[in-house]
Amino acid sequence: MQSLLSVSLPLTRATIKIRPISSRNRYLVIHSTKLRMDKSRHEPEREQDSLKINNIIESNPRVNKLQQLIHSDPSAYQVVGWEKSWEQGVTPWDLGQPTPVILHLLKAGALPKGRALVPGCGTGYDVVAMACPERYVVGLDISENAINKALEMSSSLPNADNFTFLKADFFSWRSTELFDLIFDYTFFCAIKPEMRLAWAQKMRDILKPGGELITLMFPVDDHVGGPPYKVSISEYEKVLHPMGFKAISIVDNEMAIGRRMGKEKIGWWKRSLSQSL
Repeated sequence: MQSLLSVSLPLTRATIKIRPISSRNRYLVIHSTKLRMDKSRHEPEREQDSLKINNIIESNPRVNKLQQLIHSDPSAYQVVGWEKSWEQGVTPWDLGQPTPVILHLLKAGALPKGRALVPGCGTGYDVVAMACPERYVVGLDISENAINKALEMSSSLPNADNFTFLKADFFSWRSTELFDLIFDYTFFCAIKPEMRLAWAQKMRDILKPGGELITLMFPVDDHVGGPPYKVSISEYEKVLHPMGFKAISIVDNEMAIGRRMGKEKIGWWKRSLSQSL
């Protein structure tokens, strides 16, 4: 009989359970008592919450300033805009610590070992937290300022041999090795929506067959503009399914920070073993 590792989170509404499906690999499923909360609630209540979330994003001065900086750069990848945001400290996505749900999954032993990638890594807190002798982590960011901050923060840490930071454009970067795990912490919502198919293609190209992709989906709402650009489960499915990814689990992130509560989901995806490149 398969064993069940049940991990109770300090949550207000749900318990997440992590079940190893096979002893041969790290195929994990996150179960939640509220798998897709948006389908279990009344329409007026969902609409009311959506309006509140939209107002939070649209009225946040730091988000407004970020958008001004990014859109001042007309280039495709808006590198100059992102550099300015780091120079001026306009980084509203930066928690100043590892993502809480990643710390929880690490404590539970739920993350695959091997090679891991964090695209759009920023200051690199998640990179450092995930790195260990059994898991080598690459942090990638298009901003030189971000990479410099990550190096400054991490260079003297005891696990420094287990991670690296690279300044590179995710879409044109060529990795010499494939990855067992990729963690997308709000990278998807930072890129222009028309680039999402290319995002999925790149995920397929650099993830091993059978590899796992964890996406922190934010913001799940209906606001206009960005970044952050609005996301939804269907937006991920639309680009990942054709690339041979299957959603293993999609749950509300009950460990979201502050005002992000209610507009974040965690998606756990597995790349097909047979999908050809």
